[in-house]
Amino acid sequence: MTSVGPETYRSYRNLPPLAGLADFAAASRPGLSVEACVTRLKRYHYAFRRLHEILTARITAEPIYELKTGFSHHAYLCAEHVQALRTRVGEMREPPLGLEDVPHSALEVFFDEILAAPTTEELIEGAYRVAMDQLWHAMRQHQDDTNPLTDAPTRRILRFALLEVNDMANWGARVESCLVEPESYHEKRLHKWGEYLGALLSAAGGLDGSRPESGGPIERRYSKTPYQYDPAPRRDERFRDPWNQGVNAEAFLYDPAFPARAKALMMLYKRLREIDVPEMMASIIHQTKGQPWGYYRDMSRQLWDEARHAMMGEVGFVWLGVDWTKARITHNWSFRLNTECDPLERHAVLYFIEQGLMPKTGKRYEWETAVASGLPLMATLQDYDWADEVLHAALGREWYVPQFKDLKESLAYGDRCWSRILSNWTEVRDRGLTKHENWWPAVYEQACASWGVEPDPAVLGFAETYEGKRADLQTVASSG
Repeated sequence: MTSVGPETYRSYRNLPPLAGLADFAAASRPGLSVEACVTRLKRYHYAFRRLHEILTARITAEPIYELKTGFSHHAYLCAEHVQALRTRVGEMREPPLGLEDVPHSALEVFFDEILAAPTTEELIEGAYRVAMDQLWHAMRQHQDDTNPLTDAPTRRILRFALLEVNDMANWGARVESCLVEPESYHEKRLHKWGEYLGALLSAAGGLDGSRPESGGPIERRYSKTPYQYDPAPRRDERFRDPWNQGVNAEAFLYDPAFPARAKALMMLYKRLREIDVPEMMASIIHQTKGQPWGYYRDMSRQLWDEARHAMMGEVGFVWLGVDWTKARITHNWSFRLNTECDPLERHAVLYFIEQGLMPKTGKRYEWETAVASGLPLMATLQDYDWADEVLHAALGREWYVPQFKDLKESLAYGDRCWSRILSNWTEVRDRGLTKHENWWPAVYEQACASWGVEPDPAVLGFAETYEGKRADLQTVASSG
């Protein structure tokens, strides 16, 4: 061991004390008791849990694509913070934890009202401009009120939560500024809505319960009629002809006659089409009750991954200078699953498809094709897409398969469910607005112009539809 001389001891007075958590003055303040700390933590937990519920419930029916993906991301972040807070409360001598209890009736009405908000603008105002803003301020006040040494584990959890709640609140503010004109009737209406929600929080003693309760009336407005989940996916006007089955993407992708670069373009379409997976998974999560929180956290992670995959496709199109709205991004899969199957049947189809993505002809093949395309971004997109799908298969083994006798039975059930709702040609033939036009040539020609090459006549002439095709494990209508 190295000896320490007297001159080194003299420098100890300059070292940061208390592992850098605080100075002695701050650590000498009593701060919150364990009971007071846990009471506030349960309020934050309830807020994150309700925000997760609200955002998940609105993914499917929200038509604006950017909001679908934003809600998908934020619902997952809320699920993660719920898990962290559950763990922390469990460390603080609190059995039974009481984490499923409603902290205050006014707080319950507050979140019920946001869930039932009839417009997107009111949802954004309630969830982001009011709830997340007040949650941020409550957690920030907690950081100041609690002892930085004795309650260091809580402060660490809140530190990360504050970062992400701030990001979410800022996103919501930007969204609202895009959707609502300043000084308009709608802005004034939203202001009154925000005041009403603020009054509910005052009746609850603030979001964290640290202030005196106002004693005001707890009046329900929108939530007088209990919220009804809308399972039908909706899209904005950029998603033209969502029933289109005119281009069999899988038939093209798995045909050895076609070049890898053209296949990479088709894979971008397949990725963007995955927006229907969070639309479907949101219905599973919202309509499945009574599971351990780990189920909701893991399913929310997969939902967020699938939304991210759709954005990966979007990024690829933008990078190539190709207008993705020229493709026909369908919702056949999510619409039929959400309206014709119960939550377990939907999960069965999801897991059955995921298993089909694991063999050599699945995600590995897509990655190898992306590498062969010579487009570095495509290789990156498919590399991470593949990794995510391996995770999703594992999550299915964790939460879906145990509901059956064995893996074989779980897959057989998924096969039966998938066969029943498969979006075959006869089901959608008359729903397409353009009679299932072949949109592929227009998209391919744009990409060729970006690459500076002439279109390959064979690729340009691809015209195989989904008619008469029974999608197998590798040629599914939505590739998860």
